[in-house]
Amino acid sequence: MAKPRRHETRRQAGFTLVELIMVIVITGALAAVVLPRALDLASWRLRAFGDELLAQGMALQRLALVQRRPVVATITPGGVSFDYAAGGNLASLPCPASASPCIAEAGTRSVTFNAAHSGSAATSTGSALPVTVASGSYSRRYQIETETGLFRALP
Repeated sequence: MAKPRRHETRRQAGFTLVELIMVIVITGALAAVVLPRALDLASWRLRAFGDELLAQGMALQRLALVQRRPVVATITPGGVSFDYAAGGNLASLPCPASASPCIAEAGTRSVTFNAAHSGSAATSTGSALPVTVASGSYSRRYQIETETGLFRALP
């Protein structure tokens, strides 16, 4: 006597309707929250400007100490320029075109690295010099310390 065959069920491969709807909902939520931030190029450019300002400030402070020549950083709302105190432009860092002016403090201010060949820094205000890179919803604060010339980002 032959054994009866068991009825084999085949499971079809694919996604259920619930799984597809969940993927669509998650994708929509990410698009609504993340996409506007990712496409906000102005804040990306301002962050890059701030990072470059910090790097240039530290590099030119080291240059002033190594060459034993004073270097003056002139900070305006439209950007920063670095020059030798005796004359001669070293570097210029203008604000991004889409976010100009990008430095929140008004007026022209300066800091001299290796002031009077002493290795210290002197600011035009006589105290720590704040530099706020800001435009629209983006804002990041930096500070240049008196005496040491330490250029740092503030929390």
